[in-house]
Amino acid sequence: MQETPKKTVQPNKQQLLNRLKRIEGQVRGIHQMVEGDRYCVDILHQISAIQSAMNKVSLALLEDHTHHCVANAIKGQDGEAAIQELMTIMKTMTK
Repeated sequence: MQETPKKTVQPNKQQLLNRLKRIEGQVRGIHQMVEGDRYCVDILHQISAIQSAMNKVSLALLEDHTHHCVANAIKGQDGEAAIQELMTIMKTMTK
């Protein structure tokens, strides 16, 4: 039996979407750089910028999740499961 995906309202949804649109544009830019045979180091600098931007998106989501979902789960007596889920995703993110 398939589990229904969990949903939540992102408190900073528009900010996240704006960041992701910017990252999407950067990725398209890298694609054009590769097609245009740009210097490897220039491409690597752009990749580094994208990785940094993605880390910021991840941390913003993690912060929102902790302040809202985890905090509400703790208040509702489901804190242990929420903390375990949080720790699992943190381990995944730090690999």
